[in-house]
Amino acid sequence: MLAFQEGGCRKKIPAPGCTPGIVRVKFLVYFSASKHQLKQMKIKRAVITAAARGERLYPVADTIQKAMLPVMDIDGLHKPVLQIICEEAFASGIEEICIVCAPGDGERYLSAFTSLRENLLRSFKDIDWAKTQAQKLDHLAAHLHFAEQQEPKGYGHAVYCSREFTGHEPFLLLLGDYLYVSYLKNKRCAAQVVELAQQEACAVSAVNPTIEHQISRYGTLTGKHLANYDGVYQIEKIIEKPSLSAAELELQTPGLRAAYYLCFFGMHVLTPAIFDLLEKEVAANSSNILLTPALQQLALSDKYLALEVKGNRYDLSRKHGLLRAQIALGLAGEAHDETLTTMVELLAEANTTVTK
Repeated sequence: MLAFQEGGCRKKIPAPGCTPGIVRVKFLVYFSASKHQLKQMKIKRAVITAAARGERLYPVADTIQKAMLPVMDIDGLHKPVLQIICEEAFASGIEEICIVCAPGDGERYLSAFTSLRENLLRSFKDIDWAKTQAQKLDHLAAHLHFAEQQEPKGYGHAVYCSREFTGHEPFLLLLGDYLYVSYLKNKRCAAQVVELAQQEACAVSAVNPTIEHQISRYGTLTGKHLANYDGVYQIEKIIEKPSLSAAELELQTPGLRAAYYLCFFGMHVLTPAIFDLLEKEVAANSSNILLTPALQQLALSDKYLALEVKGNRYDLSRKHGLLRAQIALGLAGEAHDETLTTMVELLAEANTTVTK
């Protein structure tokens, strides 16, 4: 059986609109340092937000949680999306992960992972790859925590719900409906962000240069390029999903190609200071608490960098997002040749159909 209850569970006092859900008693919070003093920053905790109901994936999201949709990973094995994201975090040095989820979803995730592990060992008895995958599921379960977002009050509120899990430690923040593919052979996208954050002992957001007609989908920023670094910026201004006219006026970044802007990648390393900034919005009882305004305040008060990640992200909730992610993962991994062959065959078939 998976070690979901190892170490025991306990109830915690929830933040407004949040409950801790199933959270194991294994918090390593360091109070010896001042509240936001992070001289030797180590990122060992990650938060994955997965509370949204997936309206853009209707009707499939009504029958299966979008975070549990199956995708073939770079190792050629089909896995739930959430497992792939967790393995991205673990491969980047993360030790403990908290999923911010809707009420009741934590138990569903645990049940699904339990069933997956048992089916692997029963259906592929004494087969090495199945044993390896079962061990990975054991590791995932032993280091997985949940915090419930009781009401859908926005992305910033979902992040705020994780504050008891993170304590006074910096943390990696990932999205539950994004998959990431690194262009570097031995370094994940998350590892690139974590590495810079630990080197500079500050918050870091991953960004991607994005063509102007797509910036209305993303938080977009500008900043001053840091000397001695490739693709690193001190963040100065952030606007959530800006219009093109606003971006032209306020978000031009010297050195980028014409008509390109720095847009969020869906991946951040944040310091505990973010929760003080979010708390003001929570106290105001806002119905839609965004993360971007808090990040803008963080940029004004603290050292806060942006890193052009060598990789790409795929939003599964977009039209054809799951398809694009699957193709990208296939081409980046062990199934490269098979994926490429399949694409060529499909294109040939489509061309034949059109010409008839």
